[in-house]
Amino acid sequence: MKTGLVLEGGGMRGLFTAGILDVWMERGLTFAGAVGVSAGACFGCNYKSGQIGRGIRYNVKYAGDWHYKSYRSLFVTGDIFGADFCYRKLPKELDIFDEEAFASNPMEFYAVATDAAKGIPVYKLLKDGGEADMQFVRASASLPIVSRVVPYGRRGLLDGGITDSIPLKFMEGRGYERNVVILTQPEGYVKEKTGLVPLAKVVLRKYPKMIECLANRHVMYNNQTAYVKKRKEEGAVFVIAPEEALNINNMEKNGDELTRVYQAGRDAAEKTWDALQEFLAG
Repeated sequence: MKTGLVLEGGGMRGLFTAGILDVWMERGLTFAGAVGVSAGACFGCNYKSGQIGRGIRYNVKYAGDWHYKSYRSLFVTGDIFGADFCYRKLPKELDIFDEEAFASNPMEFYAVATDAAKGIPVYKLLKDGGEADMQFVRASASLPIVSRVVPYGRRGLLDGGITDSIPLKFMEGRGYERNVVILTQPEGYVKEKTGLVPLAKVVLRKYPKMIECLANRHVMYNNQTAYVKKRKEEGAVFVIAPEEALNINNMEKNGDELTRVYQAGRDAAEKTWDALQEFLAG
């Protein structure tokens, strides 16, 4: 029976996921396959490459660098998370991403983005951690309104969380019968309708399907969390989620705050370890 891993996004809430994954790497826990959305895709790359501590390290070190994340970057480059900094300079020069280790790890790792023209999720199996893979990860994490549409082949892509925030059904469709799901909101969280639709109608006027997806995202998301709960009750899913809202802003520059969220993930991994082992053995 194949066991998979599902990593929700959530911007800097993803450091909760990074903390969990670091504990798992320290203890040698692996999965046959995984899927990551947005920040989940970014931090999941470090899991596949086996780079313990990398996610929290570069986030704290470069939190105050406007090239990484800032409204200045949005004004200058069109991306609130600077694409060149995040997907070239950082992994190639400042905190080297281990492409060789990524490629040699047999775990199947998928990322999710959204086709901006069609308003549908797009999935890619990331194989070597090279330029094409990183372009797709960038797309997966490109938040609408504050990011440019990312060209990928004949498609224009944006944040995967808009159309498939918690891709449990995707993993089940790939043959993963038992799955571990890491959420970055507490269990029981209910998403409300976004108030950004009027702004989206201006910024994304060329992409009416994307606007429609944004307007209905809360419905999709709440249906997905209900499905996760159902599968958990059926014994097919193990869920790890924060005990309370993480309350961190995507633009957070305080290293102590970033570390707080990361440590919450480490604590959750420690607390759930024995129960997780029982689930995986079952």
